[in-house]
Amino acid sequence: MDLRAISGSGLGGRITRKDVLNYLENNKGAANPAAQNSLQEAAPAQRLPSQAVQASPSAAAVTPAEISSAASVPVRNSGLHLSETPKIPTIEVEGGDRSEYFIDVTPIRNTIATRMRQSVSEIPHGWMMIEVDVTNLVQLRNKLKDEFRQREGVNLTYLAFLLKAVVGAIKDYPIMNSVWAVDKIIVKRDINISLAVGTEDSVMTPVIKKADQKNIAGLAREIEDLATKVRAGKLKLDDMQGGTFTVNNTGSFGSILTQPIINYPQAAILTFESIVKKPVVINDMIAVRSMANLCLSLDHRILDGVICGRFMQRVKDNMESYSLDTQVY
Repeated sequence: MDLRAISGSGLGGRITRKDVLNYLENNKGAANPAAQNSLQEAAPAQRLPSQAVQASPSAAAVTPAEISSAASVPVRNSGLHLSETPKIPTIEVEGGDRSEYFIDVTPIRNTIATRMRQSVSEIPHGWMMIEVDVTNLVQLRNKLKDEFRQREGVNLTYLAFLLKAVVGAIKDYPIMNSVWAVDKIIVKRDINISLAVGTEDSVMTPVIKKADQKNIAGLAREIEDLATKVRAGKLKLDDMQGGTFTVNNTGSFGSILTQPIINYPQAAILTFESIVKKPVVINDMIAVRSMANLCLSLDHRILDGVICGRFMQRVKDNMESYSLDTQVY
C-alpha cells in the first residue's frame, strides 16, 4: 500500500488501523505495484541520517555539520532562576584546619533556617502531584515571546501563565488562601502570590500584591521586576510582606518532582516542574506532548485531600485551556 493514498482520521491526520482496513476493503486488498516500487526507491531517503551516510559515503545530501545542527536544541529559559549565569557564593570563613572549615551564618540564612524549622515542626505537611499537558501553552508562548519582548522589554515566561492559572483556581477555592490561627482559620481576601526566587546563597520570597487583578502581561512584568530587585539586592521589606500563597518554578533547574516546605504561615506552596516531551495516549493513540508536573505541599490542619485535589484539577484545567487565541493583555 502507498500510505500517501490513505486519508488519516486520527489526531493530527494520523493513519489508524481502521483507516488501513477501510482502504484494503475499498481496494479489495489489491497491492499497487507502482506504489511498491515507489516506496522501495524512497526507502533509502527515509533512513536515519547516520544510516544514510554509512550506505553512501560520497552522498552530499547529509553532512556531519547538518546532523549536529539538527540535533541541537536551545535550552529553555522558563522563569526566575536561569535568566543569568549563576554566581559563586561569597562566604566568610573563620578557623578550622586542613580537614574542615567554618562558614559564618548570615542573618538571612539564620532567618531562613528559623522559618523552615518552624514550618516543619508546626505544620503537618501533606503532599500531592498532578501531571499537566502544556503543549498548547508552549505553542502559545513561542508565538508571543519575541513580540512581547520587543514591546515590553521583559521575558514572557511560563511562570506568568502558571500564576494566572493558580490565581483563577484560588478564586474558586478561597480556602487555599488562608492561615491557621489555632481557634480559627483566617481566609485572606486579597490574593498575594509569593515567588520563591533563588540567589547564590539564599532564597527570597517577594510578593506580587493583588495578583488576581493583573493579566498575564502584568504578571510577567511583576515577575521580572521582583527578580531583578532580588538579584540586585534592592528588595525592600514591603516587597516581602503580605504573601498568602507561594509558587516556585523549580523546573528551571530541570527538576521534575519536588516536595517543597510550606512558606510559614501560609497554607500551601505549589512548584512548577520542568516541561518534558513524552509519549502520551490520547483517544487510544500515542502522541508526543509537552508535559509538566505540578507539586503541592499543604497544611493538613487546614486543607484535606478532597479540596486540594479539586484545586489542583482546576489549575490543570486552566493550564490546559490556553490556546493560540489566548490574550495576554
